Amino acid sequence: MLQPDSTFLIKLAHTKMPYGKYEGRYLIDLPEYYIVWYHNKGFPKGKLGDMLTQVYELKMNGLEYLIRDIKERYPR
Repeated sequence: MLQPDSTFLIKLAHTKMPYGKYEGRYLIDLPEYYIVWYHNKGFPKGKLGDMLTQVYELKMNGLEYLIRDIKERYPR
């Protein structure tokens, strides 16, 4: 069974969009339509792309609350 990487999820909870229309907004708080658009266009390579892919999966499954909970439980 695949175990989620807690370090990755904590970092995801505190990562903000580094550029564009939603610069400065937490990745988990990006609008769903934007994440879907980005998914169709192709996420960037690297860590940001990995995080956006995870955000897409979470939003498609209605699990954003998990990341918001992590953000509260593990403040920076």
